[in-house]
Amino acid sequence: MRRRFIAKRRKKKPFKKIKYIGLILAVYLIYQIGSGLLIKVQLTNNNEDFLKAMMKDSNHHMLYEKDQNSFLTKATKLLTGIDMQNPEQTLETVFHYKQEPLKKETVFVKNENNDVVKETEETVSKETEHIKDPNPEKVKDVRVYLYNTHQTENYSMKNLEPYNITPNVMMASYLLKEKLNDNGIGTIVEETNINEFMSLNQWTVKDTYKASKQFMNQTLSKYPEIDLLIDIHRDAIPKSASTIQINGKNYAKVLFVIGLNNPNYQKNMAVSQKISDLINAKYPKLSRGIMQKKGAGVNGVYNQDLNGNVILIECGGYENTIDEVSNTVEVLASVITEYLEGIN
Repeated sequence: MRRRFIAKRRKKKPFKKIKYIGLILAVYLIYQIGSGLLIKVQLTNNNEDFLKAMMKDSNHHMLYEKDQNSFLTKATKLLTGIDMQNPEQTLETVFHYKQEPLKKETVFVKNENNDVVKETEETVSKETEHIKDPNPEKVKDVRVYLYNTHQTENYSMKNLEPYNITPNVMMASYLLKEKLNDNGIGTIVEETNINEFMSLNQWTVKDTYKASKQFMNQTLSKYPEIDLLIDIHRDAIPKSASTIQINGKNYAKVLFVIGLNNPNYQKNMAVSQKISDLINAKYPKLSRGIMQKKGAGVNGVYNQDLNGNVILIECGGYENTIDEVSNTVEVLASVITEYLEGIN
């Protein structure tokens, strides 16, 4: 009797599923690299473009940020060593792309005592650039003058440096200008490059307030009825001290600085206190209050001797992101508008 031949069932190869998983990861990897390149090329490649996007109340400037807690992001980094949070590293790993290292320079910043000091080359990779206003406009009835004695004080460049973006206090001034003008408060920003001006006059870092005073005088001559002159800086304190979360949103804290070695300090103090109180009434503890400075080793004037309406605001610290600063700028715009409407 002939035996029937029974074909054995083929066992499913265990590697088939692995192939599918590998294919999915490959597609995801290609997508991430492609999106990273598109973002880098099309959206933000300098401070002015980045600032213009923020001024338009667009969220496009956030597209470069990937979800650091994403399972796929972590898995890709574990399996391939490629960090999807860092497009530059991805390009270097996959395509052997090399970016020229940044030239280290010495810059001047402020320490915890608000004094200007020199940073060492080991802690600073480059000096932040002077930022031009990406949305210049003519303002007829100027009520607020914004300026930055230390124009190159920068904020955190985390996730931004690969895109050639170095947010600084001038960016904060332009954002505040835009919002105040939208509120009907005529506002201008000092755009002159103060570092270049000092260089032409062979002045040193100790002359920065002397330099900004020249432009303040010009502004007061042109707009003698101006209501508020604000010098915007950023502090040197750590993020834990310069940040507050309110209703799930991070804000950069503000601090008002008054120089007591000038005859107008009581008026300067009253203006600063009023604005600080208005801030804390809406957003408790967002303002750190007023720091009074006088005596040897400090400026003690901060050009506040020119006018009783000159105030100095420290907006955030060196570890704050520009988005946290922008959140605070919205509050400042609202409060300054309320203050100016109250003195009419």
